[in-house]
Amino acid sequence: MTRKHRTLGAGCFVLSLALLAGCAGPAPGAQRSPGDAVGPGVVGEVSEHNPLSAGAMQDPRVGRWSPASSSSAPTRIRIPSIGVDSALERLAVGGDGRLATPADYGLAGWYAGGVVPGAIGPAIIAGHVDSPTAPAVFARLGELTPGSEVLVIREDGSELAFRVTGAAQSSKSDFPTAAVYSNVPAPELRLITCAGGFDHATGHYTDNLIVFAALVG
Repeated sequence: MTRKHRTLGAGCFVLSLALLAGCAGPAPGAQRSPGDAVGPGVVGEVSEHNPLSAGAMQDPRVGRWSPASSSSAPTRIRIPSIGVDSALERLAVGGDGRLATPADYGLAGWYAGGVVPGAIGPAIIAGHVDSPTAPAVFARLGELTPGSEVLVIREDGSELAFRVTGAAQSSKSDFPTAAVYSNVPAPELRLITCAGGFDHATGHYTDNLIVFAALVG
């Protein structure tokens, strides 16, 4: 599947998510075929075609940023327009070189080995689109449009406001690594989940969805 980059428009169904080590299956009774549009979720296996696609190393430049201080580490994400209000798990890259998925389908996770939200660069927050029994934390991520507000709360009680600027959907074999992880001159956010059709044979979604947001002010 060819990678798609687009600016979100009113009424657009957006898909967005990051490189995670597993993907939730559809809710019982869900009938999905390849190519069906679904909400975002967590990505799955390593692509044979692109070692930096979903499931591979979360960030090829990991280690360039300073560790988060206790006062700046994010603890919660809120996206009022789609009803998200979630504590944040800390996600890390495992021994297999893949970013672990949030353990709780109802919680999003911050990639603690990368950029801290509010610092210069692209901070990564990922979440499942669904679970074996119900929609998950990022089930409605595709409803976000440019200007939608994303709030990140930090351990010191401060709150950062980001605004959605756009989104990209890509097949797992063509993950837009450069667009997601390349250095940027301002604080930005990437919200990542699964998208595309659900492949019942592999138990994974076919695509990734990435929502891009920039710090207000």
